Amino acid sequence: MLPKTPSYLLDMPIYKKALEIFSLSRRISSYLNYDLAPLKVDGTEDEHIYFSGDIVMQSESLVPEILKAEEKKSSEKKHKHAATVKQLTHLLYKNCKRLEKSNSNGKDFLPILQKELKKFRLLQQHWILTL
Repeated sequence: MLPKTPSYLLDMPIYKKALEIFSLSRRISSYLNYDLAPLKVDGTEDEHIYFSGDIVMQSESLVPEILKAEEKKSSEKKHKHAATVKQLTHLLYKNCKRLEKSNSNGKDFLPILQKELKKFRLLQQHWILTL
């Protein structure tokens, strides 16, 4: 659940891109889950199903962390939340790489998410300078 957002934040490119990444992650994850949810022949789960859930959880955490960074008055606290955003972005990219090894047609959409993450990283660098 996304928190109530101040109106000025709605116009920020990093905020908009974080919402796009969240939406894209959810769609990719649901597509991947369709292929990865059934048990293997030996009765075990496909380990990649957990990474598909991770990309949703991590992308969902981006917006609240951006909001927290913007709301803090202390520069130190702002940068703490910005560091969390940076870490989440890194984990998202890492999990995309892991999902590329999955046995699902959904992995064809991962390059789109990775491209958006690269754009987000550029926005993030600029945003951190403005905190």
